[in-house]
Amino acid sequence: MAHLEVNITKIEQQIIFGIFKSSNDKTISADIKALSADYRSIILSKEITFPYFVLSRNYDTRSKDFLLFIGSDYEKDGLERFVLPTGEYAKITIKPKLGFIWGAAIGEAKTYFYTKWLPKSPYQALNMEYEYHTERSTEKNPTIDIIFAIERMT
Repeated sequence: MAHLEVNITKIEQQIIFGIFKSSNDKTISADIKALSADYRSIILSKEITFPYFVLSRNYDTRSKDFLLFIGSDYEKDGLERFVLPTGEYAKITIKPKLGFIWGAAIGEAKTYFYTKWLPKSPYQALNMEYEYHTERSTEKNPTIDIIFAIERMT
């Protein structure tokens, strides 16, 4: 496992636009690919618009089902509006495995966050997380941020 660092950051409210789809741990890769294609067809672009969000929320630990969202801050008819609330968030910056495999790096970061970092922290997860892609995602040494909604336990 790569060395992963969790940083706590305050993020101001942000409105993003995209499309939702029900997903599951078993179908997430195919769902992201299909939803991304649907999103690009709505915004009439073959290119990704940055910042680009791959968000999941309302994860059900029993069924492994959740709501998946693909979008950006680009507003267009046909896209749903979603508000990322102001609050504290945990952020892990990752690099792809072997220079191009994001899925393994994302899975490793999420596993680390939920099984190693969170149980030892003074925080609880709020059942919403997202990949935050920017131009950094396409650079020679690409990185993305995985961001987890959290709140301090009282």
